[in-house]
Amino acid sequence: MFDRLQAIESRYDKLNELLSDPEVVSDPKKLREYSKEQSDIQETVEAYREYKAVREQLQDAKAMLEDKLDPDMRDMVKEEISELEEQDQQLSDRLKILLVPKDPNDDKNVIVEIRGAAGGDEAALFAVDLYKMYSRYAEAQGWKSDIIEASYTELGGYKEIIFMINGTGAFSKLKFENGAHRVQRVPETESGGRIHTSTATVAVLPEAEEVEVEIHEKDIRVDTFASSGPGGQSVNTTMSAVRLTHIPTGTVVSCQDEKSQIKNKEKAMKVLRARVYDKFQQEAQAEYDQNRKQAVGTGDRSERIRTYNFPQNRVTDHRIGLTIQKLDQILQGKLDDFINALIMDDQAKRMEAAE
Repeated sequence: MFDRLQAIESRYDKLNELLSDPEVVSDPKKLREYSKEQSDIQETVEAYREYKAVREQLQDAKAMLEDKLDPDMRDMVKEEISELEEQDQQLSDRLKILLVPKDPNDDKNVIVEIRGAAGGDEAALFAVDLYKMYSRYAEAQGWKSDIIEASYTELGGYKEIIFMINGTGAFSKLKFENGAHRVQRVPETESGGRIHTSTATVAVLPEAEEVEVEIHEKDIRVDTFASSGPGGQSVNTTMSAVRLTHIPTGTVVSCQDEKSQIKNKEKAMKVLRARVYDKFQQEAQAEYDQNRKQAVGTGDRSERIRTYNFPQNRVTDHRIGLTIQKLDQILQGKLDDFINALIMDDQAKRMEAAE
């Protein structure tokens, strides 16, 4: 472990030199590449340097015990050694986590797709609750969310909503939301007061840069049509809505949120690029590991991951067996308890796989 840490520290120092090199400064591509590499390892280097400093203090303190000390001073040194040993262990554990290979998509923006699944109108209404939950969480993180496409039911639910969240580290926190979300409650559409179970599916895709997935104009069919709102009524008489079809993969994306056809096409391209990138990633992962259950950052989107029980104000994440009796707060976007627990569980599995 320490050989790897020393190599990372040496690389960090080398990157400092390179970022001061006039040739690098004048080359935007290299400057961006080296800056990102340095940023990616900075936390590890700082933790390693802190660890070395604590180790040095610990050795000095232990050496002092070999000298002739009065009882009070000896007790003080022993107390200091105890504190330093605790810091040493904490930093060692932290470094083990930092050395686990990072998901290359973690720092990216995300495109979230929510669809009403089993349960008809009630599932579509639950999709609205999920959208509000994620948009509130994004706001609390200082991220920006932007609707790309929405398809409504007559009762105002979402058959499907696609939106983008812009913010550093968005994928690292939201990637665990992939899957089927189940709700148990008395629907607004139910007069008998019976509890129904419905589901909505969530897919979280990392935004793909143009350099990561190349899509040629000749491979895209562009169709335009008039925008529509809830219930199917026309909200725009101009042909501003855009549908893009990526012919090689059969991927189809529509966008009608903007009044401008150009802006709708730009948004649709972001979703198309993300879906094609995700498709390629999943195909590559499937080739490496057919069941993909251990894949980091990808989840089986048909798997039930969480249940939201309204009568008992309870939310349960089935993957880690965590239940929280704060459904009302969670729907307000307070997802940190779940997200932090899922990140810790993921880190533990990564560390176990790396050993």
